[in-house]
Amino acid sequence: MGVYLRDVPLDEALRRFDEALTAVGLSGLLGVEEAPLDDAAIGRVLGAPVWAQISSPHYHASAMDGFAVRASDTEGATTTAPRRLVFGQQAVWVDTGDPLPEWADAVIPIENTEPLDEAERPAPNPRQPAFIRIRAAARPWQSVRPMGEDIVATELVLPQGHTLRPADLGAIAACGHTRLVLARQPRVAVLPTGSELIPIGQLPRKGDIIEFNSVVLAAQVRQWGGVPTRFPITPDQFDALVARVAEAAATHDLVLLNAGSSAGSEDFSARVVETLGELLVHGVAVRPGHPVILGLVHSGERCVPIIGVPGYPASAAMTGEIFVKPLLDRWLGRPASPPQTIQAKLTRKLASPAGDDDFVRVAVGKVGERWLAAPLARGAGVITSLVRADGIVVVPRGLQGYEAEAEVTVQLYQPPQVLERTILVIGSHDPALDLLAQQLARRGWRLSSSNVGSVGGLLALQRNQAHAAGCHLLDPETGEYNAPYLRRYLPETPARLVTLAHREQGLMVAPGNPKAIRTLSDLARPEVRFVNRQRGSGTRILLDYHLQQLGVAPEAIAGYDREEYTHLAVAAAVASGRADCGLGVPAAARALGLDFVPLFKERYDLVIPVAHFDTPALVAVRAILADPDFRQAVAGLPGYDISQMGNLVV
Repeated sequence: MGVYLRDVPLDEALRRFDEALTAVGLSGLLGVEEAPLDDAAIGRVLGAPVWAQISSPHYHASAMDGFAVRASDTEGATTTAPRRLVFGQQAVWVDTGDPLPEWADAVIPIENTEPLDEAERPAPNPRQPAFIRIRAAARPWQSVRPMGEDIVATELVLPQGHTLRPADLGAIAACGHTRLVLARQPRVAVLPTGSELIPIGQLPRKGDIIEFNSVVLAAQVRQWGGVPTRFPITPDQFDALVARVAEAAATHDLVLLNAGSSAGSEDFSARVVETLGELLVHGVAVRPGHPVILGLVHSGERCVPIIGVPGYPASAAMTGEIFVKPLLDRWLGRPASPPQTIQAKLTRKLASPAGDDDFVRVAVGKVGERWLAAPLARGAGVITSLVRADGIVVVPRGLQGYEAEAEVTVQLYQPPQVLERTILVIGSHDPALDLLAQQLARRGWRLSSSNVGSVGGLLALQRNQAHAAGCHLLDPETGEYNAPYLRRYLPETPARLVTLAHREQGLMVAPGNPKAIRTLSDLARPEVRFVNRQRGSGTRILLDYHLQQLGVAPEAIAGYDREEYTHLAVAAAVASGRADCGLGVPAAARALGLDFVPLFKERYDLVIPVAHFDTPALVAVRAILADPDFRQAVAGLPGYDISQMGNLVV
């Protein structure tokens, strides 16, 4: 058919899929089933409208404890001219919820009456007096719930396609139903494939990949109202894949075939679909996720849709959002629910391929009165971008991205009231920020950090794009940390420096330090491969300062131009053998089992603009710096000195 990895626009792919589903009768509700009215129905979708069988209440009911009366018998009653009503003839006792006598049309609460005996003394039993005295007239239907006040028999209570909530079950019961008609939940098979995959819990060796995409896809299906089945891993063998897909299609409404959707030598998914049915699309112009497959497979008399889901985690999750959720909505008869959106300013330039609809995950926070969206790491294999994302920015096909400070529409994963309690910290990376985030979460705040280096953090504060910045910049001329850079980068933004900790910096090396790297001078040895931090980071500036002092030229260092954005990323490069050493903190070295050669001590500060210093968010941060549990946790990091934690430097 000539559709192998030939990207088609997203709207064209959806159109082809829709037409194929319509042609085989799979464009709407899959079916319905009856179920008892109980809490197991929560989150299910109604497969038919609910019409009231009886009214609620189905009689005129007292809304108060008191006396049922005719309103006309109370006319003229005032404080100075009270009326007396004979008990049993003009007034009878009713409890809340009791039916009114047929002759009554109002209830007077007991606290507004004087129950009296025959001698006009307080009645010994206020519920059975001889008569009552009232000092105000009652209005017709006062303190009465008339029949049908809540629900009238035959009226629509809930429409088809409604997702049931706890209160809905009460309304359905109140109008006379004991059973529900529910949309049949689509059965979705999730098929992980790949000879390199190993199950969760198995210790991976080099070349092994822990299979977790099926967990994410199955959770998405369940969240969206389907019933997922996770199949065992199928290796990259064509016949085995054909058999597995046929097995899944026999008992499921949708098959998600994960991985093998590209065009490599072991990417069999498109051939599998063609063998068992019809290949509609192979390649969609979206990012991430362009090697998507859409097709139909035949199982006896049935046609079963199949979606070939790319193997990279970000691509797989996005495929679920773009293709699976809308299909499940249709099969459940549920109206599409557009995500909540806000308008936000981008914190940095966002480049995008002009030929794709680009779905970019962003972290979101509010600084002052401005909503800000910070683009997250873009790699299709970056699972952490899924965890940290607060929303999606879609760059439409034909655009090459947006400039920094451009206003964009963010489709939210989190409600705005949660995002308003997000603290944006942009700047230098430090493991203590993760401990700070944990403490803030316990207090109902969220910390969103972006690692762009110390200078990048100060520039973000200059643009009013963050609440605080992590900074450890050594001034070569004065030997002072951070304060000179505030004067340089924030001349018009008054800010405070609050010390987080003093920490060691040194060389992270392989266990046993096989190349005997002891000083920065060793970096110039030809056999030593170095991995650097990015320009503008405090660690890079510290390195350059000491290299200059030693007279070591950067070009003499193999790997000087290889950059990473965090201490842990540098440690990972060394642990994986991509480099022999890198400059960083001992906590990162210990985290990945590396040895550490201490070289320097430095001060790491939080830079907080005065405008945010006394806001509830930053007051919470400063309070945590004095918290004994937090201080003890940071002190437990190797190479950290907390003796000046919380000190106001300037």
